Amino acid sequence: MKDPFFSRTILRWYAENRRDLPWRRTRDPYAIWLSEVILQQTRIAQGKAYWERFMAAFPTVEDLAAATEDRVLRLWEGLGYYSRARNLHAAARQIVAAGAFPDTLEDIRALKGVGDYTAAAIASFAFDIPAAVLDGNVYRVLARYFGIGTPVGSSAAKKEFSALAQDLLPEEDSASYNQGLMDFGALQCTPLSPGCMTCPLQERCFARRNGQTATLPLKKAAAAVKTRRISYIYIRHAGCTAIRRRGAGDIWQGLWEPLCYEDGPIPPLPGTLHPLRKGVRHQLTHRLLLADFYLLETSRRPDLPEGYFWIKEEALDDYGKPRLFELMLEELSSL
Repeated sequence: MKDPFFSRTILRWYAENRRDLPWRRTRDPYAIWLSEVILQQTRIAQGKAYWERFMAAFPTVEDLAAATEDRVLRLWEGLGYYSRARNLHAAARQIVAAGAFPDTLEDIRALKGVGDYTAAAIASFAFDIPAAVLDGNVYRVLARYFGIGTPVGSSAAKKEFSALAQDLLPEEDSASYNQGLMDFGALQCTPLSPGCMTCPLQERCFARRNGQTATLPLKKAAAAVKTRRISYIYIRHAGCTAIRRRGAGDIWQGLWEPLCYEDGPIPPLPGTLHPLRKGVRHQLTHRLLLADFYLLETSRRPDLPEGYFWIKEEALDDYGKPRLFELMLEELSSL
């Protein structure tokens, strides 16, 4: 479905309203890829500081590939969805092994952790490949303007919106159009209280003409949220504490945490157990964690479950930690 008016309007709007973002001032595919990975599930206001931090620590893809996973995870702390950081690191090593950053849509898509959207964004922004991007902002703008009622999140929606987005793409300026469409959704056609009165598309917008800006796009029913109960125990013994690295197949893979008991009582432990804070709520995508924090002060080292080992307390900063552990350390620091 070609619509020259829609595409031209987005390009004109973008020329006047574009956001000045540092990764838009370069054609370096590494810098662009890094920004796209960081901004998955992350607001630009927060992600910009992380992008700058990563670019300072790892100016090139070779620097990132040569880093340890612990260092990468440590820099990633606070962003969540830590599989993104592990995939970023693995993909950097793929790129270095190949000898150069891939420059075709197919080869970019083959990188670890790179999906259809990220591949299209890198291809378009770094190499001018005419590949349409499809993120939440794009879904919203297209659904409202064209009146598409297919629930976003379904396989049918991905197929339908992908075909439409590609048809609308002006091949001669795909990068500006793609960035413009995403900015338009982020700034003008927002999820709540969109700026319809000043929108250059309002006269032809289906949702505007039919009073459906609040209902479009339709969304697929969200998965049920599961609750998990966790007790974190920070052991303090002669300037040392005990931690373990979380294994594969669960939340926070590869990150470090203190003594942890889940969905059960705390067994007897030597020393004095001080409650720090109880009922801490920590929301993940499909899980709600309810955590209790304790400090165990002891004159002798307790027997630890398998996988735990002792470190000096001052060495904790060298280990990548989930946000929940950081919250616990904040409680400790206030004692």
